[in-house]
Amino acid sequence: MKIDQFAENDNRAVYLLSLGAAETVTGSKHLLKTPELNLLIDCGLFQGIKSMREKNWEPLPVDPSSIGAMILTHAHLDHCGYIPLLVKNGYRGKIYMSKPTRDLTELILRDSAKLQEEDAHKANKHGYTRHSPAKPLYTTADVEAALRYFEPVDAGKPYRLSDHIQFQLYPGGHIPGACSVAIDCYHKTIVFSGDIGRYHSELFPLPVHAAKADFVIMESTYGDRLHGAGNTGAELAFIIKDTIFNKGSMLIPCFAVGRAQEVMHLLYKLKFQKDIPVEIPVFLDSPMAASASKTLVKYPEWITIAPKEVSRMFSGLTINQDYEGTEKIIKRKGSKIVLAASGMLTGGRVLEYLKHYITDPKNTILIIGYQAEGTRGRALLNQTHEIKIHGQYYAVKARVKEIGGLSAHADQAELLTWLRDFEVVPPHIYLVHGEPCAQEALRVKIKDELHINPIILKQDQKEFLFDIETNMV
Repeated sequence: MKIDQFAENDNRAVYLLSLGAAETVTGSKHLLKTPELNLLIDCGLFQGIKSMREKNWEPLPVDPSSIGAMILTHAHLDHCGYIPLLVKNGYRGKIYMSKPTRDLTELILRDSAKLQEEDAHKANKHGYTRHSPAKPLYTTADVEAALRYFEPVDAGKPYRLSDHIQFQLYPGGHIPGACSVAIDCYHKTIVFSGDIGRYHSELFPLPVHAAKADFVIMESTYGDRLHGAGNTGAELAFIIKDTIFNKGSMLIPCFAVGRAQEVMHLLYKLKFQKDIPVEIPVFLDSPMAASASKTLVKYPEWITIAPKEVSRMFSGLTINQDYEGTEKIIKRKGSKIVLAASGMLTGGRVLEYLKHYITDPKNTILIIGYQAEGTRGRALLNQTHEIKIHGQYYAVKARVKEIGGLSAHADQAELLTWLRDFEVVPPHIYLVHGEPCAQEALRVKIKDELHINPIILKQDQKEFLFDIETNMV
């Protein structure tokens, strides 16, 4: 049943409906239904296991044309990747976001469409598809159509959407341009956290939010985990030197936006301090990551290092542009460090390196970010003995290491810090963007320490927030 059908007679209530990232970490889409307009916060793709990815092909339980406006918290694919489909299926409202997010989302969506088109072509050419023919979820033409609705705004300024609704963005410290969203709705403040960044980032400022909130919808990715208080640089340097000692190479799968830039900066620092050999070659095989890095220079107010420091990050770094270059890097003899997308090993050029590096015990695969259920990255962390890539199986003989301190997501302690930063702990907290075990651990921790019992949102389940006439919750 569509939301506009089962709520059409209720003109006094504000509801919340999660169309994605409910008891899972991908597909973020949170619909705020009000008497004046329907407002969508984020519009991401489901990723991971096949049953999750198949949800991207299913129609939404709400007519896209009934959504009046959208606010995008940041540019990662699990938050923005469904936008072309939403527009293709009838959405015609504005899509508000910070200025860095506007630039990065265009990069992400163009790359996503290109990869889908390429994957469909390869699947049809080599026959590793059950569909005849395989088709991309959306095309570059669909992305072009969606870009017309982008509306970049400044963080820290209120923007009115209707008579009783306005919003304001607050830097979230997750990636360049990432924000939380405070919505003033009929005299109640509703805060959507987006993805909450770290409190000890190499590049990004501390996450901030509105001073007060009546309702908070917050991520819980690492709700059951602490990243550790160790020296991340020293940990990375040790793994690199150990790999070089074994005459191996290191592959670092990383998200092109955010993680790639943090790792580039850290590698530059380690070389500058001579904590790792200066002569070890470092390759960035992600043109999108190189393009995304320019955003750091374009919007210096969103980072904590000087533009000159950003330029120095590229010293001693070789950027590869095409597949021929990928083959040359793979065949190059001697130890090397390769950064390539995607961060969860779901596609992209990183798979070409993985095919060649995973079967050699001298090599190291370094996992630095969250790995969703059903991804190759999660399988490696779970010590799988083989990996399937493009229809073939490869034995896992390389060493698989993980550095939690390089994650872009706040851990449990940082999530609690984020909540405590409100002047008064919000009375109503809803957990999204997390797997069930992480969400339950965070729910119990918040209940025990902050004396608020959060609600874990369910997929497509309507949640009543308040009555606009009585203000009753």
